[in-house]
Amino acid sequence: HPRENYSLKKMVSRMVRFSDYSFAYFEDDALSREVMQIIMGDAMGVTALRMFESSENALAHLRTIQPPPDVILLDIHIRPLDGFGVLEALRADPHLRGVRVIAVTASVMTDEVDRLREAGFDGAIAKPISVMTFPDLIERVVSGESVWHIL
Repeated sequence: HPRENYSLKKMVSRMVRFSDYSFAYFEDDALSREVMQIIMGDAMGVTALRMFESSENALAHLRTIQPPPDVILLDIHIRPLDGFGVLEALRADPHLRGVRVIAVTASVMTDEVDRLREAGFDGAIAKPISVMTFPDLIERVVSGESVWHIL
């Protein structure tokens, strides 16, 4: 039998069309941005993904995306303003306060998760992200669920 060639897109077959949604990702680590591009772009078919390597001028960058992104994925340890500071600024901005914000973090201690919840994040996804679980989690996020995927 000829061996069937499975692409990443075939692995990620969903009810949600991810191409209908827009995303922003704040991450200072280049490899993490590359992995996110592969998973979201290649595997999930996301066509509207803006990536930022620092939180400098975060609100100004986000205001250039019209309409605003549906979901912001936010590394907690981004600089110069950390994820908590960026979230606070987002929630104070009349144009961006309603955007769903998901923390993406390697810090998975219970007290950190409690801080994320108390700060008002819409969920958290532990790093490293995986092509096997991430699409399901994002499908739940765009469907309105709060997702707390902490390993």
